[in-house]
Amino acid sequence: MKPVKIAVIGASGYTGLELLRLILTHPHAELVCVTSRTNAGRSIGELFPRFSGAEAALLKFIEPDADQVAATGAEVAFLALPHGVAAGYASSLLEKGLRIVDLSADFRLDDSHIYKEFYDSAHPAPELLAEAVYGLPEVNRDEIKNARLVAAPGCYPTSVSLPLIPLLREKLIDPASIVTCSMSGVSGAGRKADLSLIFCECNESVRAYGLPKHRHLSEIEQELSKAAREQVVISFTPHLVPTYNGICTTTSATLTGEPAQVEAALKEAYADEFFVRLLGSSISVDTKNVTGTNFIDIGWHHDPRTGRVLLLSAEDNLGKGAAGQALQNFNLMCGFSETVGLQNY
Repeated sequence: MKPVKIAVIGASGYTGLELLRLILTHPHAELVCVTSRTNAGRSIGELFPRFSGAEAALLKFIEPDADQVAATGAEVAFLALPHGVAAGYASSLLEKGLRIVDLSADFRLDDSHIYKEFYDSAHPAPELLAEAVYGLPEVNRDEIKNARLVAAPGCYPTSVSLPLIPLLREKLIDPASIVTCSMSGVSGAGRKADLSLIFCECNESVRAYGLPKHRHLSEIEQELSKAAREQVVISFTPHLVPTYNGICTTTSATLTGEPAQVEAALKEAYADEFFVRLLGSSISVDTKNVTGTNFIDIGWHHDPRTGRVLLLSAEDNLGKGAAGQALQNFNLMCGFSETVGLQNY
């Protein structure tokens, strides 16, 4: 099988690093282009010594110029760029015939007004919003297969939405009662110079941030509203914890159905999904079981004292929450088995 030629735009961040790790071992992908403004001219092996010896270790970073990227023969581009920046490259590369998997927030929201509200700027390419497909494979698999532009979901939205969507679809919980709390490793904040993210500020410390309207809240509420077929507004509190990667999310909501229906709905939705592991109430979800993988583990409990259901999930924010899920989308777009290159435990 002829490999698909890949470009990674913005390959020097933590998400870009994880993308490179996965692409370099993917049997049907050939990395032909990596870009970075700050590291142009350096090789992959020089910037990331862990890849020394890899076939593409000598590939040099180039400036993120659409013409230069297209000249490499790339067929699919992964955009590991900040929001507001990715959209411009998406427009240019689509015009040149590439298919796009965007890991920024630029194409996750359907409404440009919501984007402006949460991201404090006008959307850079609103004309592409109707075409973009939200890349949650367990929900939008068929649409992803034929898409030119896929928006890879955010890390928090993946961890919050997958446990809740089946229950909202079946009307087993009160949408107005949803309260969720997430804890993320520091890599989720990106690879940038920031005093609040240096070791001495983060180590041995846990703090909430982004309150009361974390940017991912817009994406979470959009997808939950689709599942519930009504407007859903939730309480969401993210926390930064002193680990490199991993997200653990706990969500509670008032149960309107029967406890047994919760398990039935989750199994109906995900029993055949390779990357969703249903643990029930017998095993605790734990980030150490998912880091370095594309799995999301989901558990649940019923609290008869409060009449609420407790949903728990664990994922790698760089895996199922970013690069792993992006590659899962790539597999679908290219007609490969969904698990190719991602069957690591």
